[in-house]
Amino acid sequence: MSAVALRVEDLPHYIYDDYARWEGKWEILEGIPYAMTPAPVVKHQLICSQIVQYLGELLKKCRRCKVLLPVDWQIAEDTVVQPDVLVVCGENIGGVKLEKTPVLIFEVLSPSTTRKDRGIKYRLYEEVGVKYYCIVDPDTDSAEIYVLQEEKYREAKEFDEGCIFFDLGPCQIQFDFKEIFE
Repeated sequence: MSAVALRVEDLPHYIYDDYARWEGKWEILEGIPYAMTPAPVVKHQLICSQIVQYLGELLKKCRRCKVLLPVDWQIAEDTVVQPDVLVVCGENIGGVKLEKTPVLIFEVLSPSTTRKDRGIKYRLYEEVGVKYYCIVDPDTDSAEIYVLQEEKYREAKEFDEGCIFFDLGPCQIQFDFKEIFE
């Protein structure tokens, strides 16, 4: 008996309407579902919390930029993601789901998401125009910052401490990584 190779075109293709009916935490990337379980480990959550708190402090005077925890961001009919931390600038940010492209995204790696965050999401965020993509590694207390230039990501620098300047459009912030790594 020979094994039959599974092809991508043989897999079911899901869209937002399917996703909206599912229980639990999911993302869909180009029609393919990804379970968001198990829940992130404590260090992952602590780092996310530090990022949110610090960004909140840095942006408290800017009325146009909002810091969000995981929220459904519908990029296309068949693509919905939930970045760990994101900054969205502009008007009309409320609603059931986000449809506006964030200017800054932080993804904190975990064993179950590393490949997706470094591969699929990297390419997706680059393609849709996320200006800054920060991949945070809790195992090394470091972050890689990618800056969109001429529609391609360029690695700005790897940080374990030190500052980077983020030009978010309506405002600019100086982000010091020593504030998020304890």
